[in-house]
Amino acid sequence: MSRPLVVILCPKEFRFTDTTASVETPFLAEVAELKTVWLDFNAPLPDEVFAATAIILWHGPRVDAPVVARLKNCRVIIRNGVGFDTVDIAAAASAGIPVCNVPDYGTEEVADHAIALTLALYRQLFPLDAEAKRLGWKIETAAKMRRLSTQTFGVLGLGRIGTAAALRAKALGFRTIFYDPYVPSGTHKAIGVERVNTLEELMRRSDTVSVHCPLTDETRGIIGAKEIALMKPGSYLVNTARGDIVQKAPVFAALRSGHLAGAGLDVVEAEPLRTPEEAATPNLIVTCHAAFCSPEGMVEMRSTSAKIARAAVLGEPVWNRVN
Repeated sequence: MSRPLVVILCPKEFRFTDTTASVETPFLAEVAELKTVWLDFNAPLPDEVFAATAIILWHGPRVDAPVVARLKNCRVIIRNGVGFDTVDIAAAASAGIPVCNVPDYGTEEVADHAIALTLALYRQLFPLDAEAKRLGWKIETAAKMRRLSTQTFGVLGLGRIGTAAALRAKALGFRTIFYDPYVPSGTHKAIGVERVNTLEELMRRSDTVSVHCPLTDETRGIIGAKEIALMKPGSYLVNTARGDIVQKAPVFAALRSGHLAGAGLDVVEAEPLRTPEEAATPNLIVTCHAAFCSPEGMVEMRSTSAKIARAAVLGEPVWNRVN
C-alpha cells in the first residue's frame, strides 16, 4: 500500500519554508510521504493536492468549495498561520474535513510589532530620523510627541495577540481599553484593563486604536468612514491583523485631512499598496505584512502544523480546529 501523502502548499515568492521541508520532516518522515509544492498566486492546484491525506497551507493558495469537493483522501487542512480566510471552512466541515490553524505561534511578534508601530507614531521616529539626516534640529514634529500615560490605547479584539498587546500597552503606561463581544465576562478584571460595550465607544474614547480581530464576514470592513469619523482628531490607527478589516480609502483620506495624526499598518486592504499616491499618504507607516516574522516563530509554526498533520495521518485527534 502507498504511504499517506502530506502536501505543503506555498506561494513561490514566499521563502519562509524550504524545498526539503527541514522543520516538518522529523515529525512526518516515519509516517508519510512529504511534498512541498510551490505555486504562483491563483495557479491551479496540482494533482498531488487532491491525493493528499493532509494539506499544510501557507498564506495565498485558496481552498474553496470546488477544491474541497475533490479532496477524497484528506483528513485535515492546516492553515500555516493564524488567519483561515483562504479556506472555505463550512464546505470543509460539510465534507468532514477538519480545518486547523496555528493561532499562537506569532503572539509575541505581532503584539511587539503593534506596540513598535504605536511608539514610532507617538515618538515621531521616522520624521525625526528624516530631519536629523537633513542635518537639522528644529524638531518640527514636537507637538505630536505625547506622554503615553495621558493616552488611551484601544484594542479591537482581545484574543491571544490582542491580550498580549493590551498588556504591553498597559505596562508602558497607557490607559488600556478593549472591545470584544466574544470574550467571557470578567476578562477585563483578570488582566486589569477596561472593557467597553460597543465599537463606537472604543473609537470615540481611544487615542490609538489597535486592530487584533480575525477577518470574518462580520469583521470585513468593520472600520470604515463612519468609524474613522468617530475617532478623536489627532488620534492614531494601528493594524497588524488583516488588511480587509480596515477600509483603506477613509483611513488615507483622514490622514490627508489631518483628522488622523498617523497610522501604522502592517496590513492594508487589497495589499500591497497599489499606487504612488497611496504610498505618498502623509503620516503613514506601512510594513510588509511582516509582523509575524522571526526565525523562532517560523520554526514554532511549522512544527505545530507538522504535529497536527502527523496526528491526522495516524488517525489521532487534531487540535486548533476552527470549523
